[in-house]
Amino acid sequence: MKHLGDILVEADIISRKTLERALERQKSKKERLGAILEQMGVITEEELVDALSKQFNFKTIKNFVGHTYPQELLDMLPSDFAMKKLLFPLKRKDTMLAVAITDPFDLETMEMLNRMTGLKVVPVLATRKEILEAISVHYLKSSSESGEAILIVEDSTPIATVIQFALVKEGYKVLIASDGLEALKIALAERPKLIITDSIMPRMDGYGLLRAIRANPMTAETPVIMLTSKASTEEEQKALAFGFNDFIPKPVQPLRVVSRVRHTLEMTNKYRG
Repeated sequence: MKHLGDILVEADIISRKTLERALERQKSKKERLGAILEQMGVITEEELVDALSKQFNFKTIKNFVGHTYPQELLDMLPSDFAMKKLLFPLKRKDTMLAVAITDPFDLETMEMLNRMTGLKVVPVLATRKEILEAISVHYLKSSSESGEAILIVEDSTPIATVIQFALVKEGYKVLIASDGLEALKIALAERPKLIITDSIMPRMDGYGLLRAIRANPMTAETPVIMLTSKASTEEEQKALAFGFNDFIPKPVQPLRVVSRVRHTLEMTNKYRG
């Protein structure tokens, strides 16, 4: 079986030199090649899906968020599992279950799906953006309205509490999540006007959370501030280059948090205005 990089080169979507640079980055970041290429801005999710479908004859699906899905179908995949693995159940017919998936070569996940459902799983390629949107609408029952709360994502209860008190004192409504996956569920359901997230957390870290937030059109413009104990210039530059709106170092200082939140919201409103 050909590697993804070779497929993309043969399809003239990327050059051989670009592939080599991406593979070098992959060694240090330990992420999937497709994610690395997206970060480099040399390929879109749609191009990736099309390349895979043409090469391996995978079925694809687009614009499926507006369809109706019975609750018994959704119940076959727990929401946490669907969000973590980026899956969405599309249709069951007899002993077969069609599932929207971003990585059809993730054999471990496919085997887990077979065990969980007892059905033969048929992978259908879709973009991460559309799968997240379908999850937010059909699992989390979210609407298109924006919320007014600030979401704090921090696995340390004392730190989360300090930030919460500081923001509540200033009149903000606050939501709290203890890890990135829980935060993503809250963000998709509640649409907070700003997110403050720790960089290192279980299940999904701050960088993974930001990628997921930006991938969904309903949350893509939500400002996100990184909170980290690595208070260095290099870490701040890395966070800002990755796409975070601002950077708050630990130990947490309530006045600094309030100041950064106000500044970020002001800049966001100014940009949107």
